[in-house]
Amino acid sequence: MSARLLLIDDDTRLTSMIGDYLRGNGYEVDTAGSLGAGRDRLRSSGYDALVLDLMLPDGDGLDLTRELRADARLKRLPLLMLTARGEPLDRVLGLELGADDYLPKPFEPRELLARIKALLRRAEPDLGSADVLRFGRLEIDLGARQARIDGRACDLTGHQFDLLVVLAQSAGRVLTRDQIMDALKGHPMEAFDRSIDVHVSRIRACIEDDPKAPKRVLTVRGSGYVFARKQDAGE
Repeated sequence: MSARLLLIDDDTRLTSMIGDYLRGNGYEVDTAGSLGAGRDRLRSSGYDALVLDLMLPDGDGLDLTRELRADARLKRLPLLMLTARGEPLDRVLGLELGADDYLPKPFEPRELLARIKALLRRAEPDLGSADVLRFGRLEIDLGARQARIDGRACDLTGHQFDLLVVLAQSAGRVLTRDQIMDALKGHPMEAFDRSIDVHVSRIRACIEDDPKAPKRVLTVRGSGYVFARKQDAGE
């Protein structure tokens, strides 16, 4: 069955061109030219991924991102944010609010296609794995693609879960940002972007809920990050 995509952007020429390109690559594509129209489509239909422009005539795409991540039904919908603003702060804010990836305008249709494929691939359940990584109160369920603290699910995006797995599977070893990006196969983040830092911050907020407990994800200044092993976290 073809994946269903929703593209929310008020540039009708762009949406027509991109819609045709994605349909030609086997996807079902619906378009909306405003936040209001996009909300209506999201309420009435089920989608496998959302491509969302940041600047829309009736509001900001960041507002919709915030709404989606607060909605139990749509909080895990893979979301790619488009931005023409060119400000790193806008991209960082979008990632902090729960966008899985971003793409600055102008962009090549092939790059958009590659990023959508990566989003959908990460969202697929891993039916062949039932492994659970356990670190004290933290469980990382690879089969269910879910992290849990004391049995309570952590509110992580698909990309944040993948990043957590990369760190946890190399517990005790310092990983540079380049090594992390190499390990996140299929996620074409820009080499000089600070989005890894944003995602790590979100992961920390979810899995380090006890301010008195030792930190789980440590920053190694000038190098990268290390996931604390059992003894490092005081367990």
